[in-house]
Amino acid sequence: MSGRTTLFALSTPRGPGGIAVIRVSGPDAGPTLEALAGRLPAPRHARLCRLADPSTGEIIDQAIVLWFPAPNSFTGDDVAEFQVHGSPAVISGVLSVLAGRPGLTPAEPGGFTRRAFENGRLDLTAVEGLADLIAAETPAQRRQAFRQLDGALFAVIENWRGRIVRLMALFEAEIDFSDEDLPENLLIGAEEEARSLCHEMTDHLATADRGERLRAGYQVALLGPPNVGKSTLLNALAKRDVAIVTDEPGTTRDIIEAHFDLGGYPVTIADMAGFRDDPGTIEALGIARATRRADEADLRIGLVEASDPPESPRYGSVLKLLRSGDLVVRSKADTGDLKGSVSGYQVIPVSAPNQRGLNEVIAAIQSRAEEALTPSEAPALTRLRHRQVLEECISALGRFEGLGEGASELRAEELRLAARALGRMAGRVDVEDILDVVFASFCIGK
Repeated sequence: MSGRTTLFALSTPRGPGGIAVIRVSGPDAGPTLEALAGRLPAPRHARLCRLADPSTGEIIDQAIVLWFPAPNSFTGDDVAEFQVHGSPAVISGVLSVLAGRPGLTPAEPGGFTRRAFENGRLDLTAVEGLADLIAAETPAQRRQAFRQLDGALFAVIENWRGRIVRLMALFEAEIDFSDEDLPENLLIGAEEEARSLCHEMTDHLATADRGERLRAGYQVALLGPPNVGKSTLLNALAKRDVAIVTDEPGTTRDIIEAHFDLGGYPVTIADMAGFRDDPGTIEALGIARATRRADEADLRIGLVEASDPPESPRYGSVLKLLRSGDLVVRSKADTGDLKGSVSGYQVIPVSAPNQRGLNEVIAAIQSRAEEALTPSEAPALTRLRHRQVLEECISALGRFEGLGEGASELRAEELRLAARALGRMAGRVDVEDILDVVFASFCIGK
């Protein structure tokens, strides 16, 4: 830790509370803790003490302090933790003392996690998992984030990378030590192993969107003409007044969202401007936004009034907005004729004031969200960069397979590119481990 700055920051939200946690990480963490608390507690043991300003002796608070000597801490550096009362005055007092000590600097956003990454405590996928865990709003998001933080994705990536490195070692041995007494069947099975890796990565990539979509949430768009009941339905589902409801057509101009936890899966339902001919200028902008949102949505719910028969032009105009598997809601079902159905779409009659059909709508959305977002057994790819790195690796392995015998240098280069891509995913690119494998696998110079 020599020469490194010591970071400090409030690690809990600002504002009055029962407890606030202030952390210090770096070479000056120990002396700082001693200066404020009088002495260091036993490692990883909580100690109740008075915190005082070293320059004046003024008591700031009675607090619990903890001491985590390196490397057994979250960051891998020495870490001191102050659990103080959560009043603004106490927090400000402790932070002011820390800011006045030489060698200490306020942590930037993510500063402690970055220090943990730099010290090898976390790989890059685990860092991303930690960020997702902090932002998780539903059980499904929490489970996915914790699995990534716990190293599930890293284990898969490192397994693939290790196998590629072993293949690289074989080709490096053939290139660099061709005059040695190497086994004749050295490269037998190399192509099959590369093909197997390519298939595994391709299969994993096929479900890559599930992890990304679970992070973002399942998107539902309410579509239909003005005054068909979209805002009323959203309010009924949310059980609160999210959108303004009036008899005046075109009330909703911008996109209004409500967020739900359905069966542990995050769902966002959006109410939007109604589609109609000859709208006003502002309403036309709203319709344009609604069109884009509908195109991006995972599920579109088309609303028609129960009094509209399936063969009516207005019913048909709504169906044109939908895709296979979408949902049709016949609103105002307390006043209209409910006979008739639409081929290819699930149709649910709804009367929001009477609570009729609302549970069926929720169940339909939840079943589609579960089907779309339920992760496979393999650890999910949760970001676009994961997918891009895996595509780059698959491309390199494909080029490797396309090269024939006698192109060992080119094939070794493609393997290097594939391994480097996977190394970037975890944030660990180390070319020296290729030589380690070579010398461990072959008794060169015996």
